[in-house]
Amino acid sequence: MGNWIVNHGLTSFILVVWMGINIFLFVWFYLFYDLGDQFFYTRHLLGSALAWARAPAAVLNFNCMLILLPVCRNLLSLLRGSFVCCGRSMRKQLDKNLSFHKLVAYMIALMTAVHTVAHLLNVEWYNNSRQGVYDELSTALSKLDDANGTTYLNPIRITDLIPTYFAFTTIAGLTGVIITLSLILIITSSMEVIRRSYFEVFWYTHHLFIIFFAGLVFHGAGAATKNSISLSLQTWMWVIAPMFLYVCERLIRFVRYMQTVRYRRVRSIRRPSLPSGAPRSERNLHPLRLIVMRPSKVLELQLVKSGFKMEVGQYVFLNCPAISQLEWHPFTMTSAPEEDFFSVHIRSAGDWTDKLIDIMQKLPEGAQGPKMGVDGPFGTASEDVFDYEVSMLVGAGIGVTPFASILKSIWYKFKESNPKLRTRKIYFYWLCRETHAFEWFADLLQVLEKEMDERGMGDFLTYKLYLTKWDQSHADHIMVHSDQDIDVVTGLRQKTYYGRPAWDKEFEQVRKENPTSVVGTFLCGPEALAEVLEKKCVKYSDVDPRKTKFYFNKENF
Repeated sequence: MGNWIVNHGLTSFILVVWMGINIFLFVWFYLFYDLGDQFFYTRHLLGSALAWARAPAAVLNFNCMLILLPVCRNLLSLLRGSFVCCGRSMRKQLDKNLSFHKLVAYMIALMTAVHTVAHLLNVEWYNNSRQGVYDELSTALSKLDDANGTTYLNPIRITDLIPTYFAFTTIAGLTGVIITLSLILIITSSMEVIRRSYFEVFWYTHHLFIIFFAGLVFHGAGAATKNSISLSLQTWMWVIAPMFLYVCERLIRFVRYMQTVRYRRVRSIRRPSLPSGAPRSERNLHPLRLIVMRPSKVLELQLVKSGFKMEVGQYVFLNCPAISQLEWHPFTMTSAPEEDFFSVHIRSAGDWTDKLIDIMQKLPEGAQGPKMGVDGPFGTASEDVFDYEVSMLVGAGIGVTPFASILKSIWYKFKESNPKLRTRKIYFYWLCRETHAFEWFADLLQVLEKEMDERGMGDFLTYKLYLTKWDQSHADHIMVHSDQDIDVVTGLRQKTYYGRPAWDKEFEQVRKENPTSVVGTFLCGPEALAEVLEKKCVKYSDVDPRKTKFYFNKENF
């Protein structure tokens, strides 16, 4: 339990508070409408469906206020910077912004379903009361006209109305239909399989949130009952502040988009650049290179933007108008803060990336690339890597990109003998399904190996590369060259492992070698691996503050 509290205590507390507020709002408004004397006659017409419609509406107001805040990236980066003095636990909560965004969305979906069903029953019972199906009091209440500026008790004013017609001919009904349809499209297109395989579908349908919020604000504007109007005003007050913040967020993005991003020089080579202080034979002197690797198809862009400052592990959003005016895609930067440019590695993973790679391949030598909009940089969990004495870095496939930035920065810090470097040991694990994926990172590891040996710090960096998929011809090739001093796959002194890491063994070894350290475990990879590592961090952390503790951090964007 103590280990669980170390890694999840604050997160769980925040979720309990959030859920508690939801429950409180639901119960409070349910009792308000179910027991309040001012709704006595409305309850006679509708029964408990009145309270079942209003209570979810109150919860919806609260969560619609929250839903935009986790995606205000500039706001989060500002808060993250201000929490530097507040400890890593608080900053870790900001790194879970997308998880909270999804959780709030699920609550909105649930409350929308309850709210919609209750209102469908309300319309049916209103219509029946107007037609005299129920008792005489219901019929008499339904015939009451407006008086003294109040609204109809029963909004249905004719006896031969089709309930569906009512839903599509009133502002409240029509906006309710639009809001619900928008929400269904947003949620269904956000499923993992669609987001990964058809990102453009996810991207465009997600922008239906504009219609959703516009409909939400006007949903009660045409309400026919007094309590509906009051709840409409509450909706406006709940969402106006986050809507303003998000508009500011988009304005900042537009300003950044208009800023010039320069390509220095473009040419095709096979491997990416090394730190600029590396020997001439080991690096490329040009501050920008475009790399297209076959068959792994990884593109490296090195870009320059006036006033751009970054930290290790941060990411940017890129927009290429030649491909799409509206699409922005996130990419972790692979450059170090000490360099005078920033770089990203882009793997072929969909229509947008394929088109970008195709455009770059067709550029003549030395030509400028297409206009590129850059929004960022934005903070991630990897920024905190140097706050730990010991760090475990785990990357899967292209998920190694934030750690390229970290390792390059370490190289510069050693080169400059930076006294502020607190980290004294790094364990690096990279899992790949194919040998070609190792190509672009091997040079950097070779330079780091050499640098550490020259400084007598060979133990500072321990790295293990794992190939998780191979065929028989590859296995035969390995056997033929097994007696060589360097690895046949990567050219490094450290031989490649085949299969997946035995994480219990790795964590036990780290704990044994660092018996009194705080270990930061950083992952950029799939959720399945995240679940495994998170459990290992809990399992191998010691409650005794004098002994080893593991803190889990995951990239989310």
